[in-house]
Amino acid sequence: MSIQKMISEHPSVGSDYNEKLGTAVKHAMYCAAICNSCADACSAEEMDMTRCIRLCSDCSDICEATYRVASRRTDENRSVIRAMLALCVKACETCAEECEKHDNAHCRRCAQMCRECARDCKGAMEDLHDEAVSA
Repeated sequence: MSIQKMISEHPSVGSDYNEKLGTAVKHAMYCAAICNSCADACSAEEMDMTRCIRLCSDCSDICEATYRVASRRTDENRSVIRAMLALCVKACETCAEECEKHDNAHCRRCAQMCRECARDCKGAMEDLHDEAVSA
């Protein structure tokens, strides 16, 4: 199943499908799951991972809210979507910085996904800005 296809089949989207936004939605969804899993894995580590757990949990929640808002296309509110994407970028970059401090596989994977998600959200924000300027 493809989230991009689901969004593109929405009656309000039609031929106006935004590829970068679709990719950001997909990666925010993946990032939410990976951050949630990383937070759980951090809770099983023997060292104090309190900060990492908190940042992964926050990032997971923000990514989930972002993909949910950005995938709704009926009477879309681009300014709210851009704000959610910006918040997602901040949460992902903060989480990645923390996870990169830890030498374990789950944190390395989480940091990588957060960096990808932040990059894709930035690209989607630029596209939405460009669409608004040209409209």
